[in-house]
Amino acid sequence: MAGQKFGVVGLGVMGENLALNVERQGYSVAGFDADARKVDAFTSAGAGKKVLGAKSVGEFITALERPRRILIMVPAGKVVDAVIGDLRAHLAPGDVLIDGGNSFFHDTERRLKEIDPTGILYVGCGISGGEEGALWGPSIMPGGNPKAWPVVKEVLQAIAARSDDGTPCCEWIGSGGAGHFVKMVHNGIEYGDMQLIAEAFSLMEGALAMTPPEMSAVFREWDKGDLNSYLINITAEILGRTDPETGKPIVHVILDAAEQKGTGKWTSQVALDLGIPVFTISDAVFARMISALKDERVAASRILTGPAKAIGSDRKEFLEMIRRALFCAKICSYAQGFQLLRAANTEYGWQVDLGTVAQLWRAGCVIRAQFLERITEAYRRNQKLANLLLDGYFSGKLSEYQAAWRSVVSAAVTHGIAVPAFLSGLSYFDSYRSATLPANLVQAQRDFFGAHTYRRNDKEGVFHTVWEGK
Repeated sequence: MAGQKFGVVGLGVMGENLALNVERQGYSVAGFDADARKVDAFTSAGAGKKVLGAKSVGEFITALERPRRILIMVPAGKVVDAVIGDLRAHLAPGDVLIDGGNSFFHDTERRLKEIDPTGILYVGCGISGGEEGALWGPSIMPGGNPKAWPVVKEVLQAIAARSDDGTPCCEWIGSGGAGHFVKMVHNGIEYGDMQLIAEAFSLMEGALAMTPPEMSAVFREWDKGDLNSYLINITAEILGRTDPETGKPIVHVILDAAEQKGTGKWTSQVALDLGIPVFTISDAVFARMISALKDERVAASRILTGPAKAIGSDRKEFLEMIRRALFCAKICSYAQGFQLLRAANTEYGWQVDLGTVAQLWRAGCVIRAQFLERITEAYRRNQKLANLLLDGYFSGKLSEYQAAWRSVVSAAVTHGIAVPAFLSGLSYFDSYRSATLPANLVQAQRDFFGAHTYRRNDKEGVFHTVWEGK
């Protein structure tokens, strides 16, 4: 078949599923992979459909109608650069290259500078939703050369998830690396969400001695209310599943050492560069790091002691407190992520619309949740909102729920149950709402040992004290 309307390079599970999604929406697809076995698998999966599996770059390029629209789905890093290098010699001005992997946004900006002079239109595109989302509708976050958007908009919005009001979860994010930056922040928030849910699980199991089936029922109930989300839903599924080999709850046969691919760490690193405090996201990254020290933790458990974990509270009452604490900490985690997006707008001049971002995450992606409707509404009310905590809905919930949040954190600390994300979320909240922080003492210390100077709160200027006893 000639004149295929869309091309996909990289036919792993994500690439193949996205290609089949494109074909299902009525667009013929050509696929290519350096691994001939994946090309054969794609051809087999597309039997009877408008798909073509190409065995060479030349065959792949020849099969595409112009302007060519090519989605690259390969691992981030040097592999992306290699694929671009292989394709560039065959492309013409006006053709569009879309990097749909988890590329670091600085790499995307570098590639834009290299590719723009050729007339080829480059897009750094965040895609979230996993294997199922790729096939049936992911959240798609494209950015890069704005000239590319009219060329790819129809296809990308056709394959994207739809929110309840029918809006496609795909919209142009902005120039430069904006698309991949937004996806990075999405993943950082995802880290926070997952850690907070894991801490709720830990509290139920460690403090209330609940079984996985009992916890599954609680999460199913929570999924009906304001915590309704994909991650809460799958947590209920996981906790209700039995391992067929042992007959044990499957969560009890999975090693407690969480892995990561780096996007959460990038979020924390970039936040440090931009001076934005992402307490909860960073603690979620650190939690994965300390979980990886399994052997050390097992050895330490034989030496280091703590208090008894059981909490004497009424189970139903304490579960409601955990639910409220989880909701409050979740608010703070999202607030940190959106603060980071706001800072990136200032730093890079992207003008990313934060309300649009919330809309894109309402369906298809890993952090999809009812909660995001509230965030969308918050930015509709006030596009210049400095922090989600200041929106009336969220500030009201924090006021209503914070006593439970504090009680849960206090109980966890008293009984030796680690809840770093719950605790850091509360610290963020208390820091942000404080008109005065002890940073005045820190600044005095800096001036004492390093003559770094300080500003005063009663008059303008920069000052230094000659400290006695120095």
